[in-house]
Amino acid sequence: MIGRGIDQILPHPSDPILFEPYMDDARGYVELAERRNGAIPRAVDPSYIWGDALQVWEKMPPEVRVINLETSITTSNDYWSGKMIHYRMHPANLPVLQTAKIDACVLANNHVLDWGYPGLLETLESLKQAGIQPIGAGQNRAEAESPAVVEVPGKGRVIVFAFGTESSGIPRDWGATADVPGVNLLPDLSDATVEYIRTLVERVKQPGDIVVASIHWGSNWGYQIPPEHIIFAQSLIERANVDVIHGHSSHHVRALQVYHGKLILYGAGDLINDYEGIEGFEELRPDLALLYLVNADPLTGRLVELRMVPMQIKHFKLNFASYADALRLKNLLNREGKPFGARVEMTSDQSLILEWQ
Repeated sequence: MIGRGIDQILPHPSDPILFEPYMDDARGYVELAERRNGAIPRAVDPSYIWGDALQVWEKMPPEVRVINLETSITTSNDYWSGKMIHYRMHPANLPVLQTAKIDACVLANNHVLDWGYPGLLETLESLKQAGIQPIGAGQNRAEAESPAVVEVPGKGRVIVFAFGTESSGIPRDWGATADVPGVNLLPDLSDATVEYIRTLVERVKQPGDIVVASIHWGSNWGYQIPPEHIIFAQSLIERANVDVIHGHSSHHVRALQVYHGKLILYGAGDLINDYEGIEGFEELRPDLALLYLVNADPLTGRLVELRMVPMQIKHFKLNFASYADALRLKNLLNREGKPFGARVEMTSDQSLILEWQ
């Protein structure tokens, strides 16, 4: 692979969009993964799926840990009619999130209502009981648009707002209203929406706070960044006092940018997924992931350092990526980040460090 040149084997942004295969039982994903990489152990410790990520966090412990949780946590059988794919996690598996010390879970996505309103309400309550803040969904619009607030002793607070868009596959009728549960669904990416987010930020932001806008948007596959995403992300930094844009929906890593000194992740990619054995996606490598370790100045919100640790999902857990795969991710980020003035370099321990103009 290295001999061919890693840049040459990466798919081009003009490549056709791929679609997820249909499964009527999630155990089918396990069977596919085992066919490719061998047996996956059962009845594992809750820490199992995090694998080598736990070593990273022990060495460089994050002060705040935020993930997009693209599933409901429920025993509900009230599946959303007309939707093809329905994801859920049993509440008894919540220790999986607790063992990773997750502070907040973004729920403004296209799977949190897969099992209806009962499934959403159980998800919200399960996370709260586990000591994890749910964001981007709620029992009504006011709750759905409320941010997670995480205190960082001696430094300030990290405030995380979560938003979803229809472009990510969120049904329009999933949007929360004054008296109906749902997600914090943006009507569009217009100037009026930027102004709406600015008012939300102004209500809570204090000196020393870092504000994150976590946005579920766009397609699952491909590297094209829609121009409206670029304009919207930059406008949130310029006009809405947002410090970090955490974009997601793509199952693989997309371009990133530092704009006015502040970080934009247009597509963070999946950290953990169950696509290990799926055929037809090999060139996009959804098994490769990045741990994003963001260091921002609490006084200005400007990026100090972004360190990314390349990982590979194998046997349904995170493993340190090989040198070749780490190099692949480096070259991918440099190719996709070039129009944005972003470049990454690899350290001796195979971490990727962002450089920007």
